[in-house]
Formats: sequence, C-alpha cells, structure tokens
Amino acid sequence: MKSYAVKAYIRQQGCDLSRVGRSRNWQLKATSTQLQSIVSFIEHENEVSWLWLAKRLKKEYKDLNHEDIITIASNLNTLTIAALMAQTDCTLEQARKVLDELEGID
Repeated sequence: MKSYAVKAYIRQQGCDLSRVGRSRNWQLKATSTQLQSIVSFIEHENEVSWLWLAKRLKKEYKDLNHEDIITIASNLNTLTIAALMAQTDCTLEQARKVLDELEGID
C-alpha cells in the first residue's frame, strides 16, 4: 500500500510514470523541479522503503544546467549560496554566478 502513495504523489505532480514493457522496471518522465518535489516529499515522509528512490532521483538532477539552477533559485524563499548548493548540488562557482545574475551583478 505504501508504494501506491508515492506513485499517486508522482502522478499528482504531473509526471509520467509507466512500466517498461512487461518487466518490473519503471520509467519516470519529469522535469528537474518535479524531481526535487518528489525527493522532498519522500524525505519528508521518512518512509524507509522509499529512500532508495530519493537517492536515485537526486543523481538524475545532479547535473543541472544554468537555466535550471536559476529557476530553482528564483523559487527559493531565502536565497543564499548555501541554500542553493544544498537544493541543487551545484558547485560554489555555479551558485555564486546564479546569485550574482539574480541580483543584477555581472
């Protein structure tokens, strides 16, 4: 029953979750923002059997491009370099560049 809850949340986010053929494998089509939302949900629920999925999804959005990081940064309540790095796993250099760009400093 626990798997239905996470699947329902994933579909609620507007993601496409489907089986690959007749195998046990699943395919998830989602944006980086949707992936982060799913990871946050899983970590907030603290369900042990879901943590592997959060770890796997974090790997998928680890290599965000500059535009994705800007989008995420603009949605953060408190924009700091540390918060941006924690949320996106970007480098210090990337976080500083995004922060400067959002503040209008080039």
